Amino acid sequence: MLKKLRVILAIIFIVGITALFVDFTGSAIGPAAWMVKAQFWPSLLSFNIISLLLLVILTFVAGRVYCSVICPLGVMQDVFNRLGSLRVKKAARRFRFKFVKENKVVRWSVFAMFAIGMIAGSFWAGARIWMALVEPYTMYGRIAADIVKPVYEAGNNLLADIAESQDSTVFWHVSSVVGGDTVMWIAIISLLVVGVTAFLAGRTWCNTICPVGTLLGVISRFSVFAPRINKSLCNGCRKCERNCKAKCIDSSGHIIDYSRCVACMNCLESCSNRAITFSIRSKKPAAVVSVAEKECDSSRRGFMTGIAAIASASVAKAADALVDSIKPRDEKTTDGGFAPITPKHNPAPEIPMVPPGAISWKNFSTHCTACQLCVSVCPNEVLKPSMSLDTFMMPMMGYDLGYCRPECVRCSEVCPAGAIRPVTVAEKSDISVGTARVHVRHCLAAQGEAACGVCARHCPSNAISMMPVDPDDKSENPRRRPVVDESRCLGCGACENLCPVSPVSAIRVNGRDAHTTIG
Repeated sequence: MLKKLRVILAIIFIVGITALFVDFTGSAIGPAAWMVKAQFWPSLLSFNIISLLLLVILTFVAGRVYCSVICPLGVMQDVFNRLGSLRVKKAARRFRFKFVKENKVVRWSVFAMFAIGMIAGSFWAGARIWMALVEPYTMYGRIAADIVKPVYEAGNNLLADIAESQDSTVFWHVSSVVGGDTVMWIAIISLLVVGVTAFLAGRTWCNTICPVGTLLGVISRFSVFAPRINKSLCNGCRKCERNCKAKCIDSSGHIIDYSRCVACMNCLESCSNRAITFSIRSKKPAAVVSVAEKECDSSRRGFMTGIAAIASASVAKAADALVDSIKPRDEKTTDGGFAPITPKHNPAPEIPMVPPGAISWKNFSTHCTACQLCVSVCPNEVLKPSMSLDTFMMPMMGYDLGYCRPECVRCSEVCPAGAIRPVTVAEKSDISVGTARVHVRHCLAAQGEAACGVCARHCPSNAISMMPVDPDDKSENPRRRPVVDESRCLGCGACENLCPVSPVSAIRVNGRDAHTTIG
């Protein structure tokens, strides 16, 4: 029963978190955003005391349940481990593993490097690259954003082609920003390394490399509930050891390394003599389970069943919201001409631009885990992973493909690490993330080539005005140029994105070190 509940909850978590990364309608944000905010490392970076306290209490009570239920990378490893069992002959399928001693040198060396990266990251954002490569939630985020999402969108576009042939708008074509070749290759390598390791050797990655697993392993050594081996009932068949994907059960000595046990419950299911129970730990386990333990186990099952029911309701709500949200997206307009359009390719700003809610570049770089979730949910293709060494894989704003629409706050709703704090639409309309600057040499209006004014017409805060190039020109239609009122500029990029000059816009936005308000 415990294993079935664990599997159900694990499926709910990995489906919900994956939906956040791949769902281009934004429907998954409401029911599933809390799942990413329950991840350990983002909770620590965002100082989410409630989430951290609950995770620590959960680990202290029941061991590393986080690793087998809540962590998406851990659940993904279980999937690969299950596939690995299929390659073994049926007679030997239940005897895949054997006990291995903890590799303390590698385990704690990786954790020490992770801790050093965390401290050094306060002074130089580039030091966090190492952390982003081994932190489990961030690793899964890259896999979901750069591998799963493109496949998901390709399937959607195939259905859109079929629907279009039937004059239906049930599905529509979508395209989104991916991390680029470098980030995609990192995601592919991460998937291969973790997947192959789990396929062949179970939870070796969790118990040797993962820094979160190492930290929670310290707490789980003292967990209240844990698998216990009753020596008087054990017949020495070693089924528990051979089915332990964490390789932490020494059946010959009746010992379990609780720092590596991920509470998968495989040992309970495999023991035909019921010599292993998940119950309160004691120095001398009783030969039979007491009435008190039965009541405790019953209440625990009831508690976990309740959690499963709540999570199932969340998934059902998400499915309903997804159905209700199916409607065509706004398409970006063009000038209506038939000439080839040169794609925008604006240079990177002098100061990196980060979304409203990030507060400042320092706050953003200190908290961002480079999980790519904000990139995945951005409907306007504004956020892209940085390729610069000091900000590698961190999302940066760019207006080549779209601009930051005033009514969109998706990135602030999903960021689990506090890099982008939640903001309302009203609050966003007062936050300035940068200022626009006109490059007169390229401006069609300033050079008298056309009476343009596109930037002024589309500025949502009316920060751009068309002023006479020559104040002394008293003619009826003097030549005008755009002038930016920096005190009103939001830095949303509408002017830069919609500027008809290509490939480099005549008006471009530069970021602010610290965001300001225009109110």
